[in-house]
Amino acid sequence: MEKEEIKTNSFKAWVLAARPKTLTAAAVPVMIGTAMAWNHTDGEGFRYVAMVLCFLFAFVMQIDANFVNDYFDFKRGNDDETRLGPERACAQGWVTPSAMVKALLLTTVLACFVGLPLIIYGGLEMISIGIACVVFCFLYTTTLSYIAMGDVLVLLFFGIVPVCCTYYVEVPTVTMEELYPVFQMSIGCGFVVDTLLIVNNYRDIDNDRRAGKKTLAVLLGRNSMLALYIMLPLAAVIITVWVCGRNDIWTYCYIGLLVLLFGANFAKIIKIGEGRALNKVLGDTARNIFLYGLLTSLYIIL
Repeated sequence: MEKEEIKTNSFKAWVLAARPKTLTAAAVPVMIGTAMAWNHTDGEGFRYVAMVLCFLFAFVMQIDANFVNDYFDFKRGNDDETRLGPERACAQGWVTPSAMVKALLLTTVLACFVGLPLIIYGGLEMISIGIACVVFCFLYTTTLSYIAMGDVLVLLFFGIVPVCCTYYVEVPTVTMEELYPVFQMSIGCGFVVDTLLIVNNYRDIDNDRRAGKKTLAVLLGRNSMLALYIMLPLAAVIITVWVCGRNDIWTYCYIGLLVLLFGANFAKIIKIGEGRALNKVLGDTARNIFLYGLLTSLYIIL
């Protein structure tokens, strides 16, 4: 079957460049932070506008990160014929490099515009956090992903920062004692989202090694990454149960379902071994991350 031709800079080309499936990873930390905030307030004084702004900022920043990644990897020549991951817009000619530069600048400005009103709820410190998000969005692709810092950034910007900041701006008052369990939950969230990067780097370990890209997978090897893939979600589940302090039938259902989902993917990785077929596991992992966010949010609230 012939591939469908994508017209350059068309609407469909931009949708593919935005990578809609990755928006689940952006949504999950905000979902968990929101669930913690709702649980704290019982709906009384909960800041709905702040919640909407947090989701919008997360989505726009994720698209911005995707555009940055697409453009700079193309400029480095990383998206050549040896690439095993999903096709990228600039490399495939779906989007011209000049148009991508304009788009990533536009999404950067839009993210700042969307996030700026959060100073009403979180104070001026929200500006420094927003700047950090933008700066590290660029540094990840251009520098830090080449020196095994990608997983650290996932923990920070898909765990600690969004979960804690979402909670902080959605509740009227916050004490350090109240923020501590939120911080614990943010660690678990970062662990789960990192499984997406683990699969990605596990798949690309040989290409990255040849290119001199020192990812955590290149440094630790395949077996260690497999261990992390199953251990990090398990740690996240344990953290959730510990923070919520529950021991009921729903706790066992929550644990069992998530262990089953990630365990099934773990088995798929072992069966597939290597190559482009691991992209199927990448999609399944993105789905599991969303299910983790949904189930964890419900578990916290209910």
